[in-house]
Amino acid sequence: MVDDILIHATPLFLENEFLQTDVNKLAWMARSNTPVINLVQATQGELERSQRYREILAPLSLGDELRAALITGGTCWGFMCLHREHASPHFTLTEAAYLARLTPHVAEGLRTALLLESATGATLPDEPGLLLLAEDLSVVAITPAAERWLAEVAEADWPGRQAVPYAVSAVVGRMLALEQGGDGQSDLIPRVRLHTASGHWLVLHASRLSATGQIAVIFEVARSAEIAPLIMQVYDLSKREGEIMQHVVRGLSTAEISQMLHISPDTVQDHLKAVFEKAGVRSRRELVGNLFAQQYQPRIEASRGLDTNGWFT
Repeated sequence: MVDDILIHATPLFLENEFLQTDVNKLAWMARSNTPVINLVQATQGELERSQRYREILAPLSLGDELRAALITGGTCWGFMCLHREHASPHFTLTEAAYLARLTPHVAEGLRTALLLESATGATLPDEPGLLLLAEDLSVVAITPAAERWLAEVAEADWPGRQAVPYAVSAVVGRMLALEQGGDGQSDLIPRVRLHTASGHWLVLHASRLSATGQIAVIFEVARSAEIAPLIMQVYDLSKREGEIMQHVVRGLSTAEISQMLHISPDTVQDHLKAVFEKAGVRSRRELVGNLFAQQYQPRIEASRGLDTNGWFT
């Protein structure tokens, strides 16, 4: 959710996050041992040292900013940014400590929300969608499939339908950062996952058209290999539990899984019990049924065909 006063400044915040040097970057917070910190603390009381403060917050008559990474089980599920008006007192260490105690519970709520949501039977586009953008992110051209995908974007991810959705701005921002060579990986294609209002997972990727300098953003349904790691995180599975779950979905028996992973059948069963408990099911049939209902059934109802890899076209 974004406060109305900040909606129009969203592109500036994304530019600051991906393209500028500043303190309390979200990516840094997700990896650091400091999941909650305010701007006053990070700048040692000199807010003007922050480009985000000078160019975004101060013009909006905002002062201190308190950021939190929502982490549970070693995975970051989102971020929270709180702001104070310029005339208001700064966030205190007590307030930051209180928020730090809350963040694991908020993160757990976000993780659980994904467990409770199932994809609806909404008609899915049969082909990837293309959104062509100018350098300022204004729309140059759009395919019908991309229009249908944009209609699937939840209000929270595109408040007021201003400019383009956050996910589009984020994937373009990542592309621009890679172009600058900050990560030494300018040849990579940035990708962002997006959970739609109807419960489907999309993958967005962006690239530059060399002839015109325009930016192409592709929308397509996330394939099983792209959402498998996310499913493991949602269910809080270990790496081994995730491997066993994927083999169960493929229909392998305990003996076959044991042979493939070079572990005993008893160990397979122990891991399966842990998977069942975390997934809230009591049998292989229930586990496969839940995953089927969330990922496969909507595509079957939409009469999607299979490709050579066994996934929906």
